[in-house]
Amino acid sequence: MTRTLYGYAFLDDFVLLYPVYALLFADTGLSVWQISSLFAVWSATGVVLEVPSGVWADAVSRRLLLVLGPLLTAAGFALWILVPSYGAFALGFLLWGAGGALASGSLEALVHDELDRLGAAGRYARVMGRARSAGLVAVMAAMAVAGPVFAWGGYAAVGGASVLVCLVRAALATRLPEHRTPSPDEADGWAASLRTGLAAARADRSVRGALLLVPAVSAVWGALDEYTPLLVRDTGVAEATVPWLLLMIWTGATAGGLLAGPGERLGTAGFAGLLAGAALALAVGAGSGSPAGLVLVGLAFGGFQLAHVLADARLQHRIDASGRATLTSVAGLGGELGTVAVYGGYAAVSDAGGNATAFVWFAVPYLVTALVLVATRRVRNESPKGPRGTQ
Repeated sequence: MTRTLYGYAFLDDFVLLYPVYALLFADTGLSVWQISSLFAVWSATGVVLEVPSGVWADAVSRRLLLVLGPLLTAAGFALWILVPSYGAFALGFLLWGAGGALASGSLEALVHDELDRLGAAGRYARVMGRARSAGLVAVMAAMAVAGPVFAWGGYAAVGGASVLVCLVRAALATRLPEHRTPSPDEADGWAASLRTGLAAARADRSVRGALLLVPAVSAVWGALDEYTPLLVRDTGVAEATVPWLLLMIWTGATAGGLLAGPGERLGTAGFAGLLAGAALALAVGAGSGSPAGLVLVGLAFGGFQLAHVLADARLQHRIDASGRATLTSVAGLGGELGTVAVYGGYAAVSDAGGNATAFVWFAVPYLVTALVLVATRRVRNESPKGPRGTQ
């Protein structure tokens, strides 16, 4: 299963349109406002469909959704190339957002349940860390390949290649194992699956805590990565050097995913220390305003990537199979909403003080999360465990 998973994760991000789609929009004649509105359509689609798609995954086949997702994305990319216009771009983003929502939650739930069936649920963080790293490697590979392909065949070539990759990913998804059969209650539909998932969160405080931790870890750095080119350019390097420094930052993030196995040994205090250390590295590295400081930014992104994988693993280990995709999607919704909020906050802070200042300020939420984890652990340790101190 793992080889198929890693291939699926790689192809998910090996999209040659990534580095050039904004140029496609501009060359079609769209204004900056129109381009921004397209990004809003993309984000809104993910927010609206995140939880319903997770509920659907618990009610039917998770593998089916992992096949359908890339097909929707392929249709969106094909529209962009065949009929480039604002309406086609908006519909393409809607299809891309829907495709991403179908996979979000479904993949994590399928992987955890299959590992659990094999008696290897303890390997979940290691496996998903490698899968996320495969995706980051794919992003870097797409950046490297897109240039020559674009030079050879323009937007039609990179668009056609992106559609082909989506089709291959859909075919690969059919090879993912799925031995789970929805229970009669789950098969009744979305409402039953949603009730099952939310009931688990209401009944168990540890599930609620794990559910909140995922967006707390993922939302900020998931938004900051969009602004890393601006941060790099502001250090004063030549334009041609920017991609190489970005590659260094993403190498750090990739390494963080690969460390998920050893990272599982971290307790709550160690996890809080990881977040605090990454936050300080981000603040110092970005605040330095120098190319050398970007090494620290890369280390910070590695820490955040590792924390993201570990937070997801904690959630998966605390929920049962019946509502797994639903609750994973609820956590994903929290991350989507947080990311949208960061976009707005970043614009305000960077307008006032620049990109480096914005990066420094957005290290603060991670410090706060680390402090909350430490405080919660202390309260739990000090609270009485029954009339005579025992349970």
